[in-house]
Amino acid sequence: MKIIQIDEFGDPAVLKVREIPHPEIRADDEVLVRIHASGVNFFEVLMRRNCYAVTPPLPACFGVEVAGVIEAAGLGAALPVGSRVAVPLFAHGRDGGYADYIVVREAACIPLPDAVPFDAGVALQVQGLTALHAVRQTSPKGKSVLVTAAGGGVGTLLIQLAKQSGARRIVALAGSQEKLLTALSLGADVAISHRDDDWLAQCSATVRGDGFDVVYDFVGGDFGASLVPLLMPMGTLLFGALGRFALDTGTINMLLEGGRTVKGLALLPLLASGRLQQDLAELFELAAGGQIAPVIGERFTLDQAAEAHQLIEARASVGKIVLEPSAFSQG
Repeated sequence: MKIIQIDEFGDPAVLKVREIPHPEIRADDEVLVRIHASGVNFFEVLMRRNCYAVTPPLPACFGVEVAGVIEAAGLGAALPVGSRVAVPLFAHGRDGGYADYIVVREAACIPLPDAVPFDAGVALQVQGLTALHAVRQTSPKGKSVLVTAAGGGVGTLLIQLAKQSGARRIVALAGSQEKLLTALSLGADVAISHRDDDWLAQCSATVRGDGFDVVYDFVGGDFGASLVPLLMPMGTLLFGALGRFALDTGTINMLLEGGRTVKGLALLPLLASGRLQQDLAELFELAAGGQIAPVIGERFTLDQAAEAHQLIEARASVGKIVLEPSAFSQG
């Protein structure tokens, strides 16, 4: 079978295709999953460059979220062969999803409804759960909200969930015309390019200078700091750009003086509640019923993993980027 592996850190060219033996079931509670779709994430780009908070041991095979079909099962497994499943490897401290097959414990598998394509089942894992917990942690109901990185995997889902939750006004920030149009099509009331020189003034004008009740920031750095003046007094900045928090003392004083709040959103601690299966099932049900529609920007074969990384690294991707073995079509 094929896997994508890195033996050294560096540019996308370090992602190499390897042929290895098929993994084998070694315990009664294990299943063999043939992967139809595997998610590609920005943090994997950072890990490939050794610029992430965690340095993976080499050689490394990325991929923390997959969806596919059970092809073989241990004697103690309840899910039958042929079951469509999503496997959130990140919730179990696993990776290795850039591959044709993976062996996991059956408990790691979550049934995927027939109405939810494999790529959507992947998009609703890291990004879907992040968006779901964002609206839970800071409710947009009846509020004016600003969504950064609105054309990305989290942003496209967050706009839809905020709309469903009753947000009064949703303003989307993104960096290309395609992303702005995508945000509007998903329910944003206004879409603004952060590449415009006067984007801050444009944002402020959408709420008549009163400020936003909630800013969902998944960019961070100096850009994230520039969003603080857009918050109304007592407003909330929900920060989800881990490792890129860069508020200086003056900006923090501005927050405090206005009674504003900063909340950090980290997905893994939220999964400790034991609600992972229920949360993903809820997202799958919403997708199956057409209430949310994950945006799949591009699909690549395993052999094209380097191209997928290049697209994400260039900030040119819209929605979710997935890898899928070329032998399969969506279904």
